Amino acid sequence: MTASAGTPNAGPLTVLVSTRVVLTLPDDSLLLSPASISISPEIGKIVSIVPTVLPKTSFPPSTTYVDYGSKLLIPGLVDAHVHLNEPGRTEWEGFRTGTRAAASGGVTTVVDMPLNAIPPTTTVAGFKEKLAASQGQCWVDVGFYGGVIPGNADELLPLVEAGVRGFKGFLIESGVDEFPAISSTDIALAMTTLKDTPTTLMFHAEMIPPISDSVGDAVQTSDPPLAPHGALKSYQTFLESRPPSFETYAIDEIISLAHLAPGLHLHIVHLSATQAIPILKAARQSGVDITAETCFHYLGLAAEGVEDGDCRYKCCPPIREQLNQDGLWEELTAPDSCIKTIVSDHSPCTPELKLLPQHLQTIDAPHMHHSDSGIDMTADNLASAKVEKLVTEEEGKQIAKEVGDFFAAWGGISSVGLGLPILYTSAQKRANAGSKTTPSIVDIVRLCCAATAKQVGLSHRKGALKVGMDADICVFDDTEEWVLQSAGMHWKNRCSPWEGHRFAGRVKETWLRGQKVFEYGGMNGGFVSGKPVGEAITEKRVA
Repeated sequence: MTASAGTPNAGPLTVLVSTRVVLTLPDDSLLLSPASISISPEIGKIVSIVPTVLPKTSFPPSTTYVDYGSKLLIPGLVDAHVHLNEPGRTEWEGFRTGTRAAASGGVTTVVDMPLNAIPPTTTVAGFKEKLAASQGQCWVDVGFYGGVIPGNADELLPLVEAGVRGFKGFLIESGVDEFPAISSTDIALAMTTLKDTPTTLMFHAEMIPPISDSVGDAVQTSDPPLAPHGALKSYQTFLESRPPSFETYAIDEIISLAHLAPGLHLHIVHLSATQAIPILKAARQSGVDITAETCFHYLGLAAEGVEDGDCRYKCCPPIREQLNQDGLWEELTAPDSCIKTIVSDHSPCTPELKLLPQHLQTIDAPHMHHSDSGIDMTADNLASAKVEKLVTEEEGKQIAKEVGDFFAAWGGISSVGLGLPILYTSAQKRANAGSKTTPSIVDIVRLCCAATAKQVGLSHRKGALKVGMDADICVFDDTEEWVLQSAGMHWKNRCSPWEGHRFAGRVKETWLRGQKVFEYGGMNGGFVSGKPVGEAITEKRVA
């Protein structure tokens, strides 16, 4: 932060002022303060910050000056877990629609997961295909993760050189054939390969215990792990099929191998089960560099609110009970918290793959094979959504799925660009109910901007309002209440469990590197820049 009201040689200035701005101080602590932020549209950087509201007359006559009153100005969010699915599954999502949705919600940087695109980002060649597909389509800046799958260890260091922000592997089947699960041997090889690089090795931490649902002589005849023990339309049946032990078992396995790469940052994506928190904390106290993220849907939705058959709520790990959600909230503000970031895990698909009621189905479903419930199932839906009979693959016939079958539907929640209202609204509800551990707007900035930027090695550019940073700014009106309707969803397939929810707080504007890219109610559906101005982030990670 500087006391200078302007900077020479910066060219034309844009100055944004508000009585409430979340600033990053020189020691990287955060402060809610009045401020005047001077940005250079030419270089896309913040060139000056003064911790008071200066009048327009303090700046050259040519300055573009915007007074936001008491609206909150915060750094553009960095969503470090998004599936954009391009190339290969663009009927699910794509760079253009996914990044537009991000921009509409104050997110100025997304980091794209290595799946569910085809090809996945598990080779340099695959990465180049993804970069080519992204050109001219991104409304916000986009970073990329690489993937760890069996047999691609030789690609990991070349992917680091190519500029990926980190790597992700699954300890359970991912749901798509081109991204298989990794074994302990694969994990060990990835750790030793990456141990001297400034990257993050991330894990989908669910793992089927060696013996599940079986004891004694019954091991020969019992149902396989994850097999449903109740009605397939019952959310409780699905929830019980992905117990917390799947998460804790996987995390134990990861920690047991951490000694192979003591300097490597390990990270658990989309942590759901609070039973894993003591395990992670103990590992951190013993010197293991391991962190976790959780997701907006785990903090704003609870199992008790999921109606049977509403597969919009299906994701893996699952949305758990209210008591579990309470534990996640408490961990967010704990001094020694192991949950460092909150992300969307935006994982969309066509409505048909969610096996939803007919009125929600608007796009023809593609042929797609998946097994993301742990049982080998297909989502090849027949023309009629009313087929009741299940025919086994062993009989050599296609499996027809019944609407509302949680085990056959694709798992994933669409929410990119919706995280700030979700988090702010949920926090306010908890505060009104008497919670003493409710995150403040400063905490939200720490969890969704500063820490997510650090997680992907972008804290030198992103996630903070301070001089020299990219001028990525979110304007948030925390007084406006609104209800999400289908028309308010900017991702490709307007299918989300958040439809119909009432939110406190709306993103009014989003600025990317000094240019306004979104204004609620503005021309071009709010996308006022008229064309995508986002960039692919391919700089080699150094921290």
